[in-house]
This record gives sequence, C-alpha cells and structure tokens, in this order.
Amino acid sequence: MTSTASAAVGLAARPLAGPGRPDGELAISTSGLTKRFGSQLAVDAIDLEVPPGSVYGFLGPNGSGKTTTIRMLLGLVGPSAGGCTVLGRPMPASTGDVLPRVGALVEGPAFHPYLSGRDNLARLDAADLRADPRTLRPRVDAALDRVGLLAAAGKRYRAYSLGMRQRLAIAAALLAPRDLLVLDEPTNGLDPQGTREVRHLIGSLAADGTTVFVSSHLLSEVEQICTHLGVMSEGRLVAQGTTAAVRGASSRVARVTTGQPEQAARVLRELGLGGVEVADGEVRGIPGDVPSERIVSALVHDGVGVRSFVVSSPSLEDLFVALTGEGFDVSG
Repeated sequence: MTSTASAAVGLAARPLAGPGRPDGELAISTSGLTKRFGSQLAVDAIDLEVPPGSVYGFLGPNGSGKTTTIRMLLGLVGPSAGGCTVLGRPMPASTGDVLPRVGALVEGPAFHPYLSGRDNLARLDAADLRADPRTLRPRVDAALDRVGLLAAAGKRYRAYSLGMRQRLAIAAALLAPRDLLVLDEPTNGLDPQGTREVRHLIGSLAADGTTVFVSSHLLSEVEQICTHLGVMSEGRLVAQGTTAAVRGASSRVARVTTGQPEQAARVLRELGLGGVEVADGEVRGIPGDVPSERIVSALVHDGVGVRSFVVSSPSLEDLFVALTGEGFDVSG
C-alpha cells in the first residue's frame, strides 16, 4: 500500500449503518492508544472520540504524534498498547472490512509522473477488485471535477503544480463514496484560492454525511470548517470536544488602557476580577461573571480615566499556544 491519497485505503463504500454498527456509534474511537519506537514514546495513551458526520480537526505541532496516530487508525502500523475502532470495527483486525469504506491522504501524494492525472486515477481504480470498470470514466471525471482538475485531466502529472498534485490526491480518495475521509495536511502547498476550494469541498462532503478527519496546522481554516477539535502535544491528547467547547475552555480577558494603571488594577481586584496584572501599557483581568458595564462604571466612579476598554476571548492560536507551548501557522 502506498501513502498516496488513494492509498486510497479502500475504493468501495457501504452504508454507515449495518450489522454491528448501531446508529450514533463513533466513527473513530481509541482507548489508551499508544505507540513506541524503541525508547521514544510517539503517542501516549490517547482516547479519541470522533462522532459520525463530524469534521474533526486533529491539531498539533510537528512531531506531536498526529501522523503516527493516523497510521495506526488506518492499520499501516500497529499500536504498542491500547486499541482503536474505525467505523465500528476494531483495527487492524478488520482492515479488509473497514478500509474499502475509507478514503485517505497520508503524508503527501505519490503518482506516476509520466501519466496524466486522469490515467493515474484510472490505474488506481483498476487495482480495486470492487470497482466497476464500466463506470470508471464517469467516476474519475466526477472526482477530478469535484477538486477542480477536470480541465487539467489530460496533463501529465510531472507538469502539475504542488497544489494540483495535492488536489489530485484528494480526488483519488473520492473515486468511490466514503463513510470516512482521513486527510493529513490536505491544504499543504495550496494557494489561498486552492485552500478555500478544499475547505468548501470538505464542507460539502460533510453535508453529504461523510465523516472527515483532518490533520492541519492552518488554524484559520480549522476554525471555519471543523465541528470538533482534538489537540495533540508531545504525543498526548491535551484537549478534545466540539469546537465551541474547546474554545470555551479559555477565559475571556478584560483589557483597560489608562494613564492610571495601578489605580485601575486596584479597582478590578476590588470588583473580583481574577489574574489582574499591569503589562504592556494596559491592565488585564479575567472578568468572570462581572458585567462589562459594571467594570467601566466602577473605574469612572473611582476617577480612573479610561482611554479604551475591551473584553475579548483568546484566539484559537492563543489557546493552542497555551495548550502546547508552541506556535502554529494561522495563515490560510
């Protein structure tokens, strides 16, 4: 098996529900999933919960264990401890049943450089015993059209740009309907327009009922498309839940700009704000349940000249830096 999109782990699909697959069952579930490479602990007892029909953003700095986890989910490497189920079946024991229902792009695309995009997809499809050769051309064209490559279908792969190659890899994963799509950095190498196209593609797949598990470091994209988040750091899953819940775990911050910072800090402490500090020419504190209007009124009543006042929630980047201690690429 290659690591191309199509390594398209599996090229046929069956309905999500079925024997042993009760409604509402998690699309991906792990329990204490662990992977060691010698003395190195790459993945440390993680418990993933990916609801069916969700767009799950799997996030973390390079080296945090994301790709190793994905490879275990797909049966490409075995775990050192713990276990996982994909589409309700244990992996890797059920690889033959599960992978035909999964499309995947892992660690970048790999195709024959001397073949056209269309011919590359046709060769991949021909290797699938479940695929119907009578429907090959319309399925290949539909996959190319969905990723915006139909006009370049006859061009040789070696002439494709990096972004086009990435989109061809996604097309390979879409040669047949999928219950689950696993994408490892799907916008790698794409320009802003290509990134938007992939974002819309992921949204349309999810709208059709496909569960999408996407590993990414582009936080601006993640915020727009993901319904659920899982954050990895040094092999551990440090946060997980709906996007709103993960973001809501961080406290709002009140910021006051004034020429009387010490006096303002005293007023905020008296009101019960937590973590009050003076830094970078402003006073900051965690308001909790204290209304903004009460804070401003108290400052003015105490004679503090308020130049500006704002209450803001930490950005997704701020949250991830706090969780992992490392920065992320927030460009789109």
